[in-house]
Amino acid sequence: MSTPQRTAVLGLACFLWACGDDGGNLQDNNPSSVAQVTVGAPATTIGVGDSVQLQAVARDADGNALEDRTVEWASANTDVAMVSASGVVTGVSPGEAQVSATVDTVAGTIGITVSSTEPPPPGNGTPGLERIASGLAFPLGLTSPPGDRRLFVVEKGGTIHIIQNGAVLPQPFLDISGQVSGRAEQGLLGLAFFPDYASSGRFIIHYTDLQGDTRVSVLHVSQDPNRADASSETAILSVRQPGPAHNGGQITFGPDGMLYIGLGDGGSTNGADDGRGQSLGDLLGAILRVDVSSGSGYTVPGDNPFVATAGARPEIWSYGLRNPWRFSFDRATGDLYIGDVGETDWEEVDRARAADGAGRGLNYGWSIMEGEECQRAGCDPTGLTPPTVVYGHDEGCSIVGGYVYRGQAVPSLRGQYLFGDFCQGWVRSLAADGSSSAAVDQPALSPGDNITSFGEDDACELYILTASGGVFKIVPR
Repeated sequence: MSTPQRTAVLGLACFLWACGDDGGNLQDNNPSSVAQVTVGAPATTIGVGDSVQLQAVARDADGNALEDRTVEWASANTDVAMVSASGVVTGVSPGEAQVSATVDTVAGTIGITVSSTEPPPPGNGTPGLERIASGLAFPLGLTSPPGDRRLFVVEKGGTIHIIQNGAVLPQPFLDISGQVSGRAEQGLLGLAFFPDYASSGRFIIHYTDLQGDTRVSVLHVSQDPNRADASSETAILSVRQPGPAHNGGQITFGPDGMLYIGLGDGGSTNGADDGRGQSLGDLLGAILRVDVSSGSGYTVPGDNPFVATAGARPEIWSYGLRNPWRFSFDRATGDLYIGDVGETDWEEVDRARAADGAGRGLNYGWSIMEGEECQRAGCDPTGLTPPTVVYGHDEGCSIVGGYVYRGQAVPSLRGQYLFGDFCQGWVRSLAADGSSSAAVDQPALSPGDNITSFGEDDACELYILTASGGVFKIVPR
């Protein structure tokens, strides 16, 4: 079978990875040699007829990203998946396909699984909930490694449990409860698997240590695939916290393969966050973007927005956030959605389109603004990014950001961003395509308890976690 070669300019894919034009030091008359090409995707499992945008990043021997290089895309099995000149891969038939991106004779590959497009399970297609686990200790997150059907559930106290074949395994995947503080909003707060987890076994956790400070660490799995090697922990980021609240906690790999880390403002009362939300010299109150592909520590991507700003922390991607407890990228479009927890009056959803930079350099306004309102008389909102959706504390108290549903089981929810409220336990949806700016109540998705988090598995199906220890899957009824 022939393998078609298609060509694109690397910069054309920048609508998803938000390439900057001010971070490179390349000279046209002395281009750097390509040493490595990495290929990333929002999802590595797609259905027949579905498409996903791939991204290729070429780097030199020092790890610097090289822009404006020609990329040749190819599929090793065109009967399973085709790839376009711009790196859009489309499922043709069930199976596995390796897709490669070649830059100056150096190739990177990614495995794509194409699943059969099966009809939805019996039911009328309206969404509902199915309890798949109970008895967990304050679960705060759920995710899966790429290409893995297991569900990994994060507990506030410092453990991670696996749900496999419908049952919670008796032994935890990881237990670091002896090194996690659990006051107020502290705890083991986030988990993300490296895109190459199947081969590297590496994952990242985000927690508050016994001093109450933020710690982001890399670990790897042991020889037992259901047990992590706790002794392998290597801290890559530590941030001093002024108090036990507003720690953020989300970590996720973006469509560009970079690691995004959410940090709250460290706690405030009556809007007095000591300027942390608006400070570029402080990592708090921001979403960070770093490159952890080297295997040790992190580097700052050259296209981060504040790399060349004097006095700014170059890790910062977006700022002006009070407590971005949960944020996510739309697997189909790369758009960034942030659920930012409010102070006394307003909760908000912030949406940043991939085509506009996916949040690159945006200031969301805290603590000048809360929602759409000034925190103090005479404030100037010029240059601040307003929220996409707000709701008042007469409707809830603490937003829980979710995901855009891109699964197959509930067609009526596809393309809807789901979010909820911790106190009231309701769930609402927002059209991801912008066809409506109104949030719609989804009463059938209320679990009847405090919602702590949403979760997403590798097949893009969604879950809801509750403070009393329940895990619910969104299913058709």
